Amino acid sequence: MELYAIENLTFTYPEQTHTALVDVTLHIEQGEFVVLCGSSGSGKSTLLSHLKTVLTPHGVGSGRILFDGKNLTDIGLREQSARIGFVLQSPENQVVTDKVWHELAFGLESLGCDAETMGLRVAEMASFFGIQTWFHKNVTELSGGQKQLLNLASIMAMQPSVLILDEPTSQLDPIAASDFLATVAKINRELGTTIVLTEHRLDEVFPLADRAIVMEDGRIIADDKPNIVGETLARTQHKMFLSMPVPMRIYAGIPNELACPITVREGRTWMDDLAKLKKIGPVGIKEPRTLDDETMIQFDEAWFRYEENATDVIRGLSLAVKKGEFLAILGGNGTGKTTALSLISGIHAPYRGTVKLAGRPMDKISNSEKFGGLLGVLPQNPKALFVKKTVALDLYEALGERKLTKQEKDVQVQRVVRICKLETLLQQHPYDLSGGEQQRAALAKVLLCNPQILLLDEPTKGLDAEFKQSFARTLRGLSRAGVTIVMVSHDIEFCAQYADQCALFFDGKIVARAAPQAFFAGNGFYTTAANRMARHLMPDAITPEDVIGACGGTVPEQAQEPPNDDDWHPPIPPTRVVSTPADDARVQVPVDKRTLTKRTLWAMVMILMIMPLTIFVGVYYFGDRKYYFISMLLVLETLLPFAMIFEDRKPQARELIIIAVLCAIGVAGRGAFFMIPQFKPVVALVIIAGVAFGGETGFLVGALTAFVSNMFFGQGPWTPWQMFAFGIIGFLAGVLFRKGWLCRSRLSLSVFGGVTTFLIYGGIMDTSAVLMVQANPSASMLVSAYLMGIPFNIIHSVATIFFLYVISQPMLEKLDRIKIKYGIVE
Repeated sequence: MELYAIENLTFTYPEQTHTALVDVTLHIEQGEFVVLCGSSGSGKSTLLSHLKTVLTPHGVGSGRILFDGKNLTDIGLREQSARIGFVLQSPENQVVTDKVWHELAFGLESLGCDAETMGLRVAEMASFFGIQTWFHKNVTELSGGQKQLLNLASIMAMQPSVLILDEPTSQLDPIAASDFLATVAKINRELGTTIVLTEHRLDEVFPLADRAIVMEDGRIIADDKPNIVGETLARTQHKMFLSMPVPMRIYAGIPNELACPITVREGRTWMDDLAKLKKIGPVGIKEPRTLDDETMIQFDEAWFRYEENATDVIRGLSLAVKKGEFLAILGGNGTGKTTALSLISGIHAPYRGTVKLAGRPMDKISNSEKFGGLLGVLPQNPKALFVKKTVALDLYEALGERKLTKQEKDVQVQRVVRICKLETLLQQHPYDLSGGEQQRAALAKVLLCNPQILLLDEPTKGLDAEFKQSFARTLRGLSRAGVTIVMVSHDIEFCAQYADQCALFFDGKIVARAAPQAFFAGNGFYTTAANRMARHLMPDAITPEDVIGACGGTVPEQAQEPPNDDDWHPPIPPTRVVSTPADDARVQVPVDKRTLTKRTLWAMVMILMIMPLTIFVGVYYFGDRKYYFISMLLVLETLLPFAMIFEDRKPQARELIIIAVLCAIGVAGRGAFFMIPQFKPVVALVIIAGVAFGGETGFLVGALTAFVSNMFFGQGPWTPWQMFAFGIIGFLAGVLFRKGWLCRSRLSLSVFGGVTTFLIYGGIMDTSAVLMVQANPSASMLVSAYLMGIPFNIIHSVATIFFLYVISQPMLEKLDRIKIKYGIVE
């Protein structure tokens, strides 16, 4: 029975000329195990995100997707949530509660299940997944593998028909990844749940799959049984063959007429059969590279814990890394590998023992010196390095404080662009890239610092096999140039092939260290697939190339080790890779779009007439005592024009969340500066909201910010006045910007903010101060109130000017990106 039918699906992201999906047609049967593979940016994650409408990205698309015979868009979100399970790459991004059992029950509670059903399903899933021993633990106490298993269990508690997994093992160590995939296979085998999985590491996935689908440039280029797909890629020498399981790659490199193996077990049998047909020679012992005697990194009995009474994470670590050495540190999740990198980078300091860089104690090296050429760090989350709106601007930002000419900067950027294969990604936002593309962009930014010591935390995560070769060539060039490299990784195959030394981290210290061949050849489980497959015949073989060479085969062209050229200093002519960005600060609404909509005109009538009338009624007919009632009326009146935006459709959560977040920032901002009378950022935020999302949204943000923040500052008769005063400034900012009379430059917004704060907010609140206490106000009373309010209004105006000048451009840039990426309407 057919579960998914994807027909002629084409999709393009906003403001992109490259089509992410091109005429994809795919059918998935009930109960199938389908693995989706392809290089970084091939469209795998984009395709998966279309299989559940709540995750479908904003953009231009065509074609249709049927789920169980019905159009996917016609299926309600509740049914989709129950029947379509989705596991993301990062375990942290999917955990929403504090306790394990809370997490298991969260999805069921959201579906409205009764307590008895929830209790039964939670108990059933806890037993099925074997998590009873940590059922009552805090989620923060779990390892990465346990969190990902918890994500899987919480989804399976809803009994979905299909389970979609987007590189779920990318952040897991090999043992945890193997356990996780075994559980997925158990779900498919014993529960009959359909599995659709994307993965770069295919050695353990291919044997589990019924079908393998290969994508390239948004198209499906192969769709068949895994062994047939592998043979096809090998025959055509396609670059994706580098990602195939090791037994298949070895098989393709050795002329033979035997059946193609997929698993290590099948590979061992194939090796035995091959040994009967031809002589297998010895594996050559690789000579270690001669290194400089200078020690660049040295740990001497270092101990570290995150809290005073906590368990030690680093326990008596002693380690020396020579200049130009490439050291790969392996080990399970939670053994202290990343913490050791944080000690090298100076983020943390040991409470006992010492850490030295280039012979100097860490406390004697300033941050400017440390990160000014001595140290380069690629963190586990590459997004931490991105601060600009395009990849190109981010690369130039890395050179911002260096005393280089424009031409010299161009040469350096052009070099890392070529090395990291970023030519087609320069004008994209870093956050819009795939996981592998983000790794490449972050690596390029780090390399621009020309560090003497390079720290890499899981750098091959999400990278396709082809780019791993380019990455290895880059690291080789760096190490030969004298750069010391320390890499924490779960990628055993990469470390075995390219590192100078491999070290195993366990219980907060290094328990074994040797050259890759000696390190892996002696291990029983923590070793490469090639070694497990061939060690009964050739114990020293640790890479597919070792086995192929010993068997007299030829390494396929696309699997050959990269040449020993120096990619680090190539002769590149100075060519600009990015032009100076246009000054977004002066962007205005095009002349042909400056007409106000009927909705805005109706909102104007309501804001300028009905809302003042509501306040008037509250003052003179309710004795100014029903301020809660009047405030709620204003909130409802504020929501009416905003609700008209969605009159023809249901609003999506992401369209409402951004408004809620802006209100929350306004409330928090007002509270953060409570100690300085009138020095508040609220008006600045309201103006930004009006300019970014229109006058109606500006009024809504201003009114709700006043109402909610007064729950902390104190509600009173002044609340409706504050709601109106904040709101009218936001509405006016949106209307004037829409008409082209207000510019988005810092100066223009600051002047507008200062004037409106003084005249409009100050004028309204000064007037309210008289009307709230005087039954028969006079002109002299109003004048006195205005004069007495001048000092406060000046402070408030200066605060608005200050905040607009500082935050307007960064916030508007971020809000513009949100509008484009998520299709937020005005």
